[in-house]
Amino acid sequence: MVRSSQATTLTFSSSPYFDDRGPHGYAEPITERVNPHSRPVVSYYFPKGVGAQHYGEHHPMKPHRLTLTNALVLGYGLDKQIHNIYSPRPATQAELEAYHDHDYIEFLSRVTPHNQTEMKQMIDQFNCVEDCPIFADMYEFCRMYAGASLAAARKLCAGTTDIAINWSGGLHHAKKAEASGFCYVNDIVLAILELLRYHPRVLYIDIDIHHGDGVEFAFYHTNRVMTVSFHKYTGDFFPGTGKLDDNGTGLGKHFCLNVPLKDGIDDDMYLTIFKTVIEDTVTAFRPTAIVLQCGADSLGCDRLGAFNLSIAAHGECVNFVRKFNVPLLVLGGGGYTIKNVSRCWTYETSVLVGASIPDELPNTAASLQRITIAIRNKLRYLQGAPSVALQEIPPDLGGWLADEERTREEKDEERSTATAGDTRLEDRTIARNEFFDGERDNDADTADEVPLSQSTSKGKAPASATPASTAGRKPRGGKRGRGRGRAKVSATESLAGDEDEDADEPSPVRTTRGRGRGRGRGRGRAAKAQAKERDTETPPPDDASMDIDPEPLDV
Repeated sequence: MVRSSQATTLTFSSSPYFDDRGPHGYAEPITERVNPHSRPVVSYYFPKGVGAQHYGEHHPMKPHRLTLTNALVLGYGLDKQIHNIYSPRPATQAELEAYHDHDYIEFLSRVTPHNQTEMKQMIDQFNCVEDCPIFADMYEFCRMYAGASLAAARKLCAGTTDIAINWSGGLHHAKKAEASGFCYVNDIVLAILELLRYHPRVLYIDIDIHHGDGVEFAFYHTNRVMTVSFHKYTGDFFPGTGKLDDNGTGLGKHFCLNVPLKDGIDDDMYLTIFKTVIEDTVTAFRPTAIVLQCGADSLGCDRLGAFNLSIAAHGECVNFVRKFNVPLLVLGGGGYTIKNVSRCWTYETSVLVGASIPDELPNTAASLQRITIAIRNKLRYLQGAPSVALQEIPPDLGGWLADEERTREEKDEERSTATAGDTRLEDRTIARNEFFDGERDNDADTADEVPLSQSTSKGKAPASATPASTAGRKPRGGKRGRGRGRAKVSATESLAGDEDEDADEPSPVRTTRGRGRGRGRGRGRAAKAQAKERDTETPPPDDASMDIDPEPLDV
């Protein structure tokens, strides 16, 4: 709340409001200092690094929108129309405490994502939860945007600029001792307090879709600041305040105006009520300075908004206020579809400097050609590709190379430990019409196992007529292919064993051949498992000369 030195309803005349200015402390309207026929002096404030802050991955507030806005302003060449561009210093703790409580600012300066667990009680006390999370460099972010608004207000008080722009400001929900609605420090209140050091009356206009409750609450009891807020009001829409009947108290009675609106309001309806209310307010209040909060969440298609305003209508509100030729501080605010926010604020910057910009992005064929020529001129200084002397492989690069040389099986075991410790069978797949011959070959043929009459199967080349030649055959080219092989199990190996070593003639033995179903890697393991199971269930025969017809294996 602003302190008044005299209990009077007069807002100007001979009443001294500025005790620190000695004999010059008389409030006088200064609107005549702005020449309506001259081009207004515009100052633009963009704190360096303010757009690099981050509320959180899923948080709707994206300070990156400020970087996009600034890039478009420069891309369209509006910086050539702006008289002064500043990167102001951050606000000091003492400047922030001109409105906010010391304990609250002290808390903001100390809390970080690393110590928020220890400060849980204070976080709850100051409402830094959910909508207002603790993020890295949060206090610096607050100091940056608040410092820009304070610098802009001082420039207006000095009379060296007519319009001051700070799109990073306009965080209108923050209270004296708590955060609210994505806002931690209320830069608007700080800027108005700075303006009141020189200006007798300040008009605050808010076109954000949310009610400007923080600013209204700060000046609810004074007649030197009139607040006018155009916002959505349903009773439960954040922040839930801003009824038509809320119009101040005490000295501030009737110096607070709320214009509650419904979803879907379009350009014509919004501009009609805006121009009517603002023109009547300016006529009755006669402000010597105006602060305009241009929250872009009142645009159509905003993530959190429900109005249906176009960028042109939003900009017309700014243009209408500009035409009053009163010292004007323009601030940002809400806006959560960042592409629309950056377009809107860039367009409104052009309105404030009196320039017109096209709808297309500022990339012309001529500008691209100039960039191409400049790059080619830079490349002319290269005297060929640079050579690099041979050096030892760095230790970290050596480790990377060793990692590349690991086998596929080792990499698979690192990615999944489900089969860790299992014995990996060799890849026994072979090319079609070839045989695999190795230690674990299930297809190895011997003279005692395979009669010549059973040596062929569908889709396979016949084995040699001489059994001995089959046993000694090697794979072609020493390769292990992938073709479908035979799954043959010798009954003499599994059942006869050494029982009939003294037999004069070997008994004819039937063998079973089955087509392999897979790629061969799981084939031998399944065959061995079933053979082992059959060994345990069937006792060894007494007569090795008996015929055995085992069931075909399904491997």
